[in-house]
Amino acid sequence: MTTIQVKKSIVKSLDEIKTHPRQTYNEIIENMTKIIKKIKSKNQYDEFLHKVQQNKMKELWDNKSDEEWESA
Repeated sequence: MTTIQVKKSIVKSLDEIKTHPRQTYNEIIENMTKIIKKIKSKNQYDEFLHKVQQNKMKELWDNKSDEEWESA
């Protein structure tokens, strides 16, 4: 175990998000870190999909047949 210093406002915020009165700050912080890790991994997946889709969208939008229809 270690001791960390946090502002009183942070302690108040942690108290407000307790799911039960006897929940420890350690449990709250552990839950928060799990949530943040999930969000980060989801963002990485979304970024990967976006990069993959960029090439396909460019291929679909930058084609000669569409340009010919625009001037028809």
